[in-house]
Amino acid sequence: MKIVSIQVGLPREVEFKGKIVSTGIFKKSVQGSVNVTKLNLEGDRQADLAVHGGPDKAVYAYSFDAYPWWKEKRPSDSFEFGAFGENILVDHLSEDKTYVGDTFEVGGAVLQAAQPRFPCFKLGIKFNDQGIVQMFNESNRPGIYFRVLQEGVIEAGQELQLVGQERVKLSIAELFQLSRDRVTEPEKVREYLDIKTLGSHWRDKFQKMLEA
Repeated sequence: MKIVSIQVGLPREVEFKGKIVSTGIFKKSVQGSVNVTKLNLEGDRQADLAVHGGPDKAVYAYSFDAYPWWKEKRPSDSFEFGAFGENILVDHLSEDKTYVGDTFEVGGAVLQAAQPRFPCFKLGIKFNDQGIVQMFNESNRPGIYFRVLQEGVIEAGQELQLVGQERVKLSIAELFQLSRDRVTEPEKVREYLDIKTLGSHWRDKFQKMLEA
C-alpha cells in the first residue's frame, strides 16, 4: 500500500437547511512532508469533536481504487483527491483485508487501524446531495480511521508496511457491516472482545449486544 496524496483542511462554516454549521470535510492536497500528531495531521482539524476526531479517529484514509466506481456512479461530480474528506489517499486500501489493530509503519509514523468511517450529513453538504450518504454506506468502501501510536513525518509515495496484527481478526469491512446489521452471533462477539486494540466505543457496543 502506497500513499497517493495527503490532504488537510481547517473547519469552515457553511449553510445547511437555513442554519450555519461547521465542517472539516473540505480537504486540499498538500505537497512535501507532513507531520502526524496523536490527534491529526499538521494543518488539519475536525469541527464537531463530539463525533469527529479523537485518538481513534486521528487520521482518515481512503482507497484510490474506489474512485473509479464513484466516477461511474456519479459522472457529473468532481472527485479530486480528498473528495471524501480523507487525510491520506492510498492506492489500494482494502477494508476487507485490513483488520482492527493492524499496525503500519509509514515514514516516521506508526498508525493502527481502529474503525471504519460512518458518514454524516456533512458528506451530503460536500456533494450538495444528501443521497450520497446512503450511497456511501451501500458502497461498502467506508475507508479506515487510524490511531497514531507514534508521531512522525509522512509524504506521498511512501509505503505502509504492516508490522503488527491482533490474534483475533475482525476486518474493517466486517465491523462496518456489523454496526449496520446490529446482529451477530454471541460467540463471535465474545471473540471480538478479546481484541486488545478494540476501541472503547466498540467494546461497550459489543458488551451491550451480549447483555441483550
